[in-house]
Amino acid sequence: MPLYRRVPKLKHFPLVNPKQFTIINVGRLADLAAGSAVNLGSLMDAGIVTTNDGPLKILGHGELSVALTVEAAAFTASARQKIEAAGGTCTVA
Repeated sequence: MPLYRRVPKLKHFPLVNPKQFTIINVGRLADLAAGSAVNLGSLMDAGIVTTNDGPLKILGHGELSVALTVEAAAFTASARQKIEAAGGTCTVA
């Protein structure tokens, strides 16, 4: 059977290998102490994140005023901008 007949024609068919992330917004990091290192393990110890759904991804909703060293698998552009504007650093792990 030709390929064009085997490929699904309907929209919204499910992804075969979807990526799952543990997501958190920048505003939730504002309660942490200045200069602390932030990663998935430290967030679980602090009780900010309760489950490990996969690698950590930082989203840009909220404001941040303390300098943090953030280590995550992915950052949105606005999250990276807010963390660096507060004097912190972003490290992709």
